[in-house]
Amino acid sequence: MGEPHVTLDPASLNPVEERLREPLQEELSSALQVATARVEERYAGESVDEVCRMLEAETRRGLHPDLAAGFHPDHAELCRLAEIIVARER
Repeated sequence: MGEPHVTLDPASLNPVEERLREPLQEELSSALQVATARVEERYAGESVDEVCRMLEAETRRGLHPDLAAGFHPDHAELCRLAEIIVARER
């Protein structure tokens, strides 16, 4: 698995978010990467759904509260990442 990366859909962004898209993507990606490492370290046989929830919660913890409040990840993408973590640890 490569480093997880967050990509924001330009069509869903307001003008301010669009101007800040690159730094936002970098910040969100960084938080997701740290969250992934932490969840992998603590993984103890949880289900894919639980790992998905852990990834989202841990990513939010790594963000400024304003960014965390606006963080609405693609659930399917987080679950794919969770599936990789679970499969790796089996």
